[in-house]
Amino acid sequence: MLMPKRVKHRKQFRGRMKGKAQRGNTLAYGEYGLQATEPHWVTSQQIEAARIALTRYTKRGGQVWIKIFPDKPVTAKPAETRMGSGKGAPEYWVAVVKPGRVLFEIAGVSEEIAREALRLASHKLPLKTKLISKASEAAKAGATKAAPAEETAPAAPEAVEAKEAPEAAEEVTAKEAGGEEA
Repeated sequence: MLMPKRVKHRKQFRGRMKGKAQRGNTLAYGEYGLQATEPHWVTSQQIEAARIALTRYTKRGGQVWIKIFPDKPVTAKPAETRMGSGKGAPEYWVAVVKPGRVLFEIAGVSEEIAREALRLASHKLPLKTKLISKASEAAKAGATKAAPAEETAPAAPEAVEAKEAPEAAEEVTAKEAGGEEA
């Protein structure tokens, strides 16, 4: 099981899982990945079960990257213990996963094998996930980069002033012409 070698504090507050993943939300190493679509705690046992499912289905072909690490201790008090007398002892470790976080990446296998292996791994996890690929990310990135470029296509400030200047000059000449006639 995954767990830290040593930690500064044995016990932590529970915390919140508000917002989307700011880091680790794109494919960094592999061709295909499993991305979380909802927030959840993923235990070290669940990560290990998903890793085993991935490697078994691929028959240890290709490469697998685990992009999350369980670094948060979860405490529990013994069964049938009265309230009080402090916080319980650390029982297991979890990784805090927010929506958009890439959990696993895989490369070196065909798309069909990668798709099925990631599907099997997703069944071992307690949260909803979606399959992503380098191609889908590139298409999404291309669409988001192209859209703002089209929207933000006003002319340069100098050009805008140049367009307004002739109109202003025509107004001035009309007033001057009108003033000379009057």
